[in-house]
Amino acid sequence: MKRGSDRRGDIADLAGSVGLGALAAFAVLTMVVVGGDGAPLFTDDALSGWSLAHRPVMAVASARGLTATGTGVVPYALAVLAGIVAGRTLRHRLLAAALSLCCLVSGQAVRYGVMTLVARPRPPRLDWHTHASGWAYPSGHSTTAACTAGLLVLAIFLRGPRGRTLLAVVIGCWGVLVGLTRVYLGVHWFTDVAGGWLLSVGWLGLCLCAAASWLPDRFITGITNTATAPPLEGHAPQDPSCRGRSRPA
Repeated sequence: MKRGSDRRGDIADLAGSVGLGALAAFAVLTMVVVGGDGAPLFTDDALSGWSLAHRPVMAVASARGLTATGTGVVPYALAVLAGIVAGRTLRHRLLAAALSLCCLVSGQAVRYGVMTLVARPRPPRLDWHTHASGWAYPSGHSTTAACTAGLLVLAIFLRGPRGRTLLAVVIGCWGVLVGLTRVYLGVHWFTDVAGGWLLSVGWLGLCLCAAASWLPDRFITGITNTATAPPLEGHAPQDPSCRGRSRPA
């Protein structure tokens, strides 16, 4: 069985690799967007056209309600919840909540910096079915929701409650759907949303890598090192020379 430090190193390596890979893909997509002067790319026109042609009143209302959960107080409250779920003690929960908020806020700062530098225009305003502000790339709602969903999923798998897989799928679907509503409501191109997803995965990977490298073993893995744990009280170690004989009183 691997010791806690070995498990921590594995988590840090995996998270760092995934994070760097996602950020590399994000950098490539960003260069493509800049090289195209912000014009629609790949399937942007096709998906925006489909969304424009399929907007019944109830679907638009549902999309507006869902997209509203990707901004404002909701993501930050969910990030705090992720910290509460991840921690074992009050001190751990406070630390985890602070780290979750730090990850989300710093990711938003990076997104805002990229958005300002790229300055990609949004789709035509006549196609909008909700309020939007700022430049288009990368999508703020998509970045925020995906990052928040990732924090919640990590917290759930860290503590390992029953039904965690189903719960993680539901949370992941929420994070994805918030991004898709931005395309459906006409305020973003799909590549804006894809950029937000890649940035979120990359930033989460780097944050998890840092946490796994610096935080104590038990806080990261939730696993006690059984190789170095003392023997349970009341169970004496076996002596091969006494096998088959009862110990004297």
